[in-house]
Amino acid sequence: MARPADPGPAAGLRLRLSDWFYGFKAPEHGVIVLGHRRVYIVPSRLGLLFGGVLLILLVGSINYALSLGFALTFLLAGMGIAGMVQTARNLAQLSVRAARVEPVFAGETARFLLVLGNAGEFDRPEILVRELASGSRCRLDIGAAAAAEAALAIPAERRGWLPLGRVMLETRFPLGLFRAWSYVQPESRCLVYPRPEPGALPPPAPNARAGSGRAHTQGSDDFSGLRSYQPADSPRHVAWKSVARSDTQQQSRSEDMLTKQFAGDAATELWLDLRELPASLGLEARLSRLAGWVLAAERGGALYGLRLPGTELAPERGEAHRAACLQALALYRADG
Repeated sequence: MARPADPGPAAGLRLRLSDWFYGFKAPEHGVIVLGHRRVYIVPSRLGLLFGGVLLILLVGSINYALSLGFALTFLLAGMGIAGMVQTARNLAQLSVRAARVEPVFAGETARFLLVLGNAGEFDRPEILVRELASGSRCRLDIGAAAAAEAALAIPAERRGWLPLGRVMLETRFPLGLFRAWSYVQPESRCLVYPRPEPGALPPPAPNARAGSGRAHTQGSDDFSGLRSYQPADSPRHVAWKSVARSDTQQQSRSEDMLTKQFAGDAATELWLDLRELPASLGLEARLSRLAGWVLAAERGGALYGLRLPGTELAPERGEAHRAACLQALALYRADG
């Protein structure tokens, strides 16, 4: 996994100044409450146009001493001020917390969930939630004394931990004359597994090295089919009649032999070892192949273990073991 690029002193200074200006230090832990000091508000383009119209009305009313003009001007100005208060109120005192993020494979899309809570006795409509780095966004309405989930879809390009970047919450409700916003950066990250390389498992072999396996005692339930013979298979389960029919003149060769499979067959034990794959493939390609093998072994019901330099996971099966193997592959660093 490549290390993140050094942002440099200038970028680091900008980040510190931004954290100081917006009143928090990333990442933020637990529940984040948007106090009034964290909500910023400025006129929108429509608001600037509205202000210009009010200025023209005021100048015209003064110039021509129009009482109705003054009344209209101050009425519209009062509506604008009331709208400004409502716009800021729509964001203030919202609570934000991050929900659990499910792991994904490289090349897929990570789905970050933010839970926005409204403890007030009024609705908060038209809340825009946007992740700044990716541009992922969603818009939601939050009822009184209720909560809503904002789902942000962020591309997961590389394996490892994918942190959630800075998130902006914005609203222009109710009139659109003002834009209120606030920034949060909850402590949330998604585990990205290596992109799995599709392909069959390596054939079992008598030894216990990577990519090899040994068959346990076979079951004796219903016959389920034939498969290619493996050196570790018991001679009792070889389909000798099929071999005799296919070659009655020559001595049977192992590659021509077939093995009976039964519904009660015990699982094959596999060791998957990074060091057994050719180094010419490159680290990421080898990790992708191992990830594909982990998925194939789990689907096949095999007992499989994983060996990486400095890490060894004993043969096991199940969702927990699958997740542990994929996590080890996702977080593996060649430099330790």
